[in-house]
Amino acid sequence: MSGEHPTREDVDPFTLPLESPLGTAAGEVTERSGYLVRYDHRGETGLGEATPLPGWTESLDACERGLDRALDAGADGAHSTGLLELDADETPAARHGFATALLDADARADDRPLYRWFDDSRTVESVPVNATVGDADPETTVGHASGAVEEGVDCLKLKVGARSVDEDVERVRAVRQAVGDDVTLRLDANGGWSRAEAERALERVEPLGVAYAEQPVPADDLAGLAGLRGSGVDIAIDEGLVEHSMAEVFDAEAADVVVLKPMVLGGPGNARTLALRARDEGMEPVVTTTVDAVVARTAAVHVAASIPDVAPCGLATADMLAEDLADDPAPVKDGRIAVPQDPGIGVEITEDRP
Repeated sequence: MSGEHPTREDVDPFTLPLESPLGTAAGEVTERSGYLVRYDHRGETGLGEATPLPGWTESLDACERGLDRALDAGADGAHSTGLLELDADETPAARHGFATALLDADARADDRPLYRWFDDSRTVESVPVNATVGDADPETTVGHASGAVEEGVDCLKLKVGARSVDEDVERVRAVRQAVGDDVTLRLDANGGWSRAEAERALERVEPLGVAYAEQPVPADDLAGLAGLRGSGVDIAIDEGLVEHSMAEVFDAEAADVVVLKPMVLGGPGNARTLALRARDEGMEPVVTTTVDAVVARTAAVHVAASIPDVAPCGLATADMLAEDLADDPAPVKDGRIAVPQDPGIGVEITEDRP
């Protein structure tokens, strides 16, 4: 871990390089910076992670200030007071860090993995994941898609929207021909299409058996999402959850699928609650990361494991980091990610604090 924190021992800053740059609405990301959080509760020290992502959450400085407030307010066991210092809309990453540390300590104290702390009715050894295939020419796209399928993945998410609709449709068609009909295909436009482009794209990919299109129109266009439903290709909301509350999404009947990022939603507990509410509203939840480090990524695995019959989730992101904070307790094999069975999240940080 690198960086310096001037005031406290329960928050350790870190910066982790990515294997390759990540494009976001706020620009290119080459590293992930955040804070490892420790919180003592019920005789256990829980681990949390607060890793802001530009364009999705608060800034790194605002996250640090939020953690300072929460940990000061939550001293001497006043965890509820600490949580009240953090608004999930204003400082979601800071709230994620504090809430995750609290949940980890609770689950450790109760001697059960976090997913069973949420729901002790089942043992879940693994959950399904999708592989993400980035934007590229058709030949390269097919190569990456076929490679993922050869490794046992049966659900692919193809990035679209950076090229013309015609070019993207040809890429999708080429992948479908290469991988066959048994592989689920999802598309992710990251808000890159206009309504007219989205309508034309969905009409053309529907015969190719595309399961859903994620954020086909800009994040602020909730009515546009709602208007695309019923095309034969399901509609998923992702970036739109930064612009709109889940209540607004439900009221507008804007999506068939909700993509839930715990770091953006203020913690694992918030993400799980919204997943179950989405199910009640007839929308399918899919849990993903924001290319987090091992603590937050593994916590997201537990959220997914606590959702019965969860669809393939976007959790196979460890390889996007060139370095991590600790060994990965949730490896991916044959299209599934292992769910740690140790108490708490299942992550142990063994190195000394910087």
